[in-house]
Amino acid sequence: MEKRVAVLQGDGIGPEVTAAAVKVLEVVARRFNHIFHFNYGSIGGEAIDQFNNPLPEETIALCESSDAVLLGAVGGPKWDQNPSELRPEKGLLAIRKHFDLFANLRPVKAVPSLLQASPLKEDIVQEVDMMIVRELTGGIYFGQPSRKTEASAVDTLVYTREEIERIVDKAFELARLRKGKVTSVDKANVLESSKLWREVVEEKRKGYPDIEVEHQLVDSAAMKLITNPAAFDVIVTENMFGDILSDEASVITGSLGLLPSASVRSDGFGLYEPVHGSAPDVAGKGLANPAAAILSAAMMLRYSFDMETEAAAIEEAVNTVFEDGYFTTDLAGRTDRAHSTKEWTDKVIDELDLQFVSNSIMFSYA
Repeated sequence: MEKRVAVLQGDGIGPEVTAAAVKVLEVVARRFNHIFHFNYGSIGGEAIDQFNNPLPEETIALCESSDAVLLGAVGGPKWDQNPSELRPEKGLLAIRKHFDLFANLRPVKAVPSLLQASPLKEDIVQEVDMMIVRELTGGIYFGQPSRKTEASAVDTLVYTREEIERIVDKAFELARLRKGKVTSVDKANVLESSKLWREVVEEKRKGYPDIEVEHQLVDSAAMKLITNPAAFDVIVTENMFGDILSDEASVITGSLGLLPSASVRSDGFGLYEPVHGSAPDVAGKGLANPAAAILSAAMMLRYSFDMETEAAAIEEAVNTVFEDGYFTTDLAGRTDRAHSTKEWTDKVIDELDLQFVSNSIMFSYA
């Protein structure tokens, strides 16, 4: 199979972690007889410096001619004083909106060898395996009017029935592939938009009689993520709540460097990026954890390219490297046990090669 991937390295550690992901994808392509074309573009602060635009037209054109987008990270203090239209984050919001990437998928799964890194007790964390489904192109981040004066500020929260229906459908479809439970998070006791949200979920559940459905207010859900995170399977919620809850859930595993994400639309096109930020303080030092970027590449193979076997191979390799005791600085600390970005990536590639050899031997005896 032949695919084109737009690589937007972004800022800070973005170039380092995307390089690791590309390196792993190149190995997968060789082992599974695929051809991946990687073409590079600019976004965020890098694009501001080059084009005075956080999402230049050249980048949009590149992505439109590609089958999926692999993104590093955007932002950093260098651009903190820029006017709002020239902030790196504007590029991220703009690309989501331009390509109608309405569904943000964030898996959060405990890694046995890393349970001690979680701020929560091991017995609370050990069974965690959830998918947070966040609506990504509507809500308060895009509502108009949105303005600030010296005396006041206004933000507008708007959702249409259609926007809610499609993200709820996505959550139910994912639940059917997992443990069969959907938790819908809203603030229906206060917000009119949440009342509509809950109405739509109740209507949609009739088409999914095999799925268990529960409603939770966002404050209650936030508490439960800390006290009993293993109770969740699929969480579906609106844009701002999803932003907050997914970041809260991300620390459960012990490091932001472990968590991938996908932002997809109905036809399978998607943007794949680690949950972590650009971490400019460690950029260029070889300290960045590439796991989330590599796992984001695995999500790209699964959700945009329908390459389930290949995606599972990457995930197995990453988990095996952790189980074998290889960690990056954020997990091992600045000790002799810590491996550099390149060293850790090479361990994942070695594991992929071992998988391939093992499978070849198995098939030769079959």
